[in-house]
Amino acid sequence: MPFTPNRRSFIIASGMTALASTRVLGANDTLRVGVIGAGGRMRTVLDSADKSGIPFQIVAVSDVYGPRRDEVKERSNGIATTHLDYHEVLAKDIDAVLIASPDHWHVRMACDALAAGKDVYLEKPVTHTIEEGSALAKAVRSSKQVLQCGMQQRSWTHFRNAVDLIQAGSLGRVTQVRTFWWQNYNVAAWKPKPINAQELDWKMWLGGAPDQPFSEEKYYRWRWFWNFGGGGMTDLFTHWIDVVHMFTGKDIPCCASAAGGVYRYRDGRTAPDTINVLLEYADPNPFTATFEATLVPGIRGEAIEMCGTEGRLWIDRSRYEFYPVGAKEPSEVVKAEVMEGVRDSLTQDHVNNFLDCVKSRAKPNGDVLIGHRSAQASHLGNISYEQKRRIPFDTTREEILPV
Repeated sequence: MPFTPNRRSFIIASGMTALASTRVLGANDTLRVGVIGAGGRMRTVLDSADKSGIPFQIVAVSDVYGPRRDEVKERSNGIATTHLDYHEVLAKDIDAVLIASPDHWHVRMACDALAAGKDVYLEKPVTHTIEEGSALAKAVRSSKQVLQCGMQQRSWTHFRNAVDLIQAGSLGRVTQVRTFWWQNYNVAAWKPKPINAQELDWKMWLGGAPDQPFSEEKYYRWRWFWNFGGGGMTDLFTHWIDVVHMFTGKDIPCCASAAGGVYRYRDGRTAPDTINVLLEYADPNPFTATFEATLVPGIRGEAIEMCGTEGRLWIDRSRYEFYPVGAKEPSEVVKAEVMEGVRDSLTQDHVNNFLDCVKSRAKPNGDVLIGHRSAQASHLGNISYEQKRRIPFDTTREEILPV
């Protein structure tokens, strides 16, 4: 089974009332920011913050690996203090924290930050287990803080334009959705930088995960081990199923089925390198959504295809195309402007939205329920894969039903 953390990792959220930030920010005030988890993804988030035009200062950084702490300190022009324990960052006079730790730390860190009166940018998936979702949502709703989930499509213009097209009725009633994401990793060609184990606190990195010897493979590729991540389902499908939820207005599947395995990478990983998932969404307006993914070389690409009674929509991270029923000529196909070379640079819009909301106190595009429900759907796929059975889900109580 995917790792279920110690209850202490999320019980802190139950019944919690977070303290509101006491600072009142003006339009030109410099935001004081803390960084928790300073790896590659955080670099992308900070690059986006740098380009936002909103003044901010990195006040403190926490990471279990010394060189990464030093990198952020240098980036802050030597101003940021460095810390092993993220609680020391939360004790600082800061407005917000950016969290890009491995998945098994997400809820604990976010809830602690909310309790400390800090706004939070939390990378996806926001949860590591299906049980953590309600705890995180309760923590956000019982606080006065802003929490932005790292679901970037919610802020991207062409995804939002496609929503308008669908809600205008162009697609008709959706009956089937196909999603796929083939990353085609070449493990042999990717050699991560060697780790200086003397500068890494492995015990701290493990957190609530079972004690185990240091492994460079697990440190770098933690997403493919149940103790720390959820494989392609939570790394990739979480993005695509969130788009499906955004387009259809339905965000809780009533059933999940999955099949796959570790077919290629015999490196001890526990999450599958190849998986097929089928989710069912119930009345009214039922539909199915599938996900296909493999890391095995030979195929690349990622997109969503939505089939409706009035046409078909194809969309990825750079463009969309809508084909009305009976369309024969290219002029009949509705196309979004193609955005070249966007990839993760479109994190920009999402970070901009978060920083704006820290100042305005508006609800962000990636609200906590958005992150919770997309992760929940992904967890259901993983649970079906692990238990090798169809998983029925109560959409009202949000609980797995007994066999």
